[in-house]
Amino acid sequence: MLWPIVSAVTRFAAVSDFLRSYLTVGIFGGVALALVAGILGLASLIRPTRPQESKYVNYESGVDPVGVGWSQAEIRYYIFALLFVLFDVEAVFIFPWATRLEAYGAFGAVEMGIFIVVLALGLLYAWRKGVLRWM
Repeated sequence: MLWPIVSAVTRFAAVSDFLRSYLTVGIFGGVALALVAGILGLASLIRPTRPQESKYVNYESGVDPVGVGWSQAEIRYYIFALLFVLFDVEAVFIFPWATRLEAYGAFGAVEMGIFIVVLALGLLYAWRKGVLRWM
């Protein structure tokens, strides 16, 4: 559909195939943006507008808001999530190592052992401090 436009634009100028492919992507992107803008503009023109004060009240879980919206969260949830991310990243490092263990040899096994011991010490420290208790 748009290819005749691209070929007409590039026919008169000495444009390489490399730049022609970028021009194609640019034209498709421009058409996509114009389509989105057109649809949003049309929707704003034909939608009904009935402003009501009750539409602008905060609403959460079907309950009308009572009191202030600020509450202090306990730090243990943050630490628990941080520990999850830490050990999730550990898994990201262990999987590639496990697939190439033969190539790394004894040196790679020792290095990964040290890595796991350091993470285990961190887990032991968090366990001793009571961070892993959910209550």
